[in-house]
Amino acid sequence: MDIEGAGGVITGGLVAGAIEKPTGHAGEAGHGLCSDCGAPTSGNFCSNCGQPTHVHRTLLHLGEELLHGVMHFDARIWRTLPLLAFNPGRLTREWVEGKRTRYVSPLAIFLFTLFVMFFALSFMPHPGGHEDEAGRLRHLQEQVVEQRAGVVEAEKTVAELRTELAEQNNSVTQGALTGAQKLVENRRAALDRMETELREGRSDGLGVGTWQAEVKDMAAEGKVTSNAGLGKVLNKKLLNPDLAIYKLQQTMYKFAFLLVPFSIPFLALLFLWRRGSTLYDHGVFVLYSLTFMALLLMVMVLAVTINGPFGGFVVAISLAAIPLHVFAQLKGAYSLSIFSALWRAVLLLFFCNIVVALFITSIVYLGLGH
Repeated sequence: MDIEGAGGVITGGLVAGAIEKPTGHAGEAGHGLCSDCGAPTSGNFCSNCGQPTHVHRTLLHLGEELLHGVMHFDARIWRTLPLLAFNPGRLTREWVEGKRTRYVSPLAIFLFTLFVMFFALSFMPHPGGHEDEAGRLRHLQEQVVEQRAGVVEAEKTVAELRTELAEQNNSVTQGALTGAQKLVENRRAALDRMETELREGRSDGLGVGTWQAEVKDMAAEGKVTSNAGLGKVLNKKLLNPDLAIYKLQQTMYKFAFLLVPFSIPFLALLFLWRRGSTLYDHGVFVLYSLTFMALLLMVMVLAVTINGPFGGFVVAISLAAIPLHVFAQLKGAYSLSIFSALWRAVLLLFFCNIVVALFITSIVYLGLGH
């Protein structure tokens, strides 16, 4: 079990619980003074600070508080999720208008969904096994055959240039011959490395033909990015692909909230001339929309993991549902006409690509860029 992932879920529930004040019974009604602020009380809660008047001091209640912190959404989650999936415009509009006691707040459900998503994804199986290893070996063998053919072709080019140089000695032919000879050397070196890997395996312990080995080789040769500035730092980090991926995952886990401030300005651009729409409204829209996308991603990953063909069908349906969901949320949340919601949905989907690009760039820089 991923202990860090489990800790993340618990922490997420506690964070969301801290954002939203719990509802329900706090125990027997108390009378007298509040033990926190000292104000007179006559019910289950202090009218001044909101603290329960009956303070539990049992070990059993400590466990109850922990469970409530993790599962604090109670019945409101069952009112929120159906609307989030099938009527997101109404959910967004009612929250903005102040009808909030029946729903989970957008920030709380967003945080909790993120923690659950990363926790669930940590249990997803990773590629591996004998079948994958055999496939990688076959792939490497095919690469060896192609590399041998490349060496033969390059040597043929060298022979032709030498003949041409003997007939007509000039600087152009000499330069071409030098380049062709260098190409032959590089291809022979790559061929020797591949053949050694097939016979003896890799000296660094990485599996032959694995993506880790390919990334490391490309980084060592400077083929991933340029070997200057930030690119040089990235190539150095990618020499250990597993560690680089782990850092990227942890960075994405910690900075997923950046999607919110990245998204709000683009949404605000669509309503610059519309009165009554505030940045708060856009923030609520973005939080509920991102929550739906995160839930949809979990469904797609789970379906693909369970069954490949079925997963492909689910992925296709889910991808088709994304623009429909954006359109429905825009239309309902801002009370737009069909045409107004349609063109805004098209632009918003385009802006989503920019937001994703900004987010990925930020994650790569924060995770590997220093």
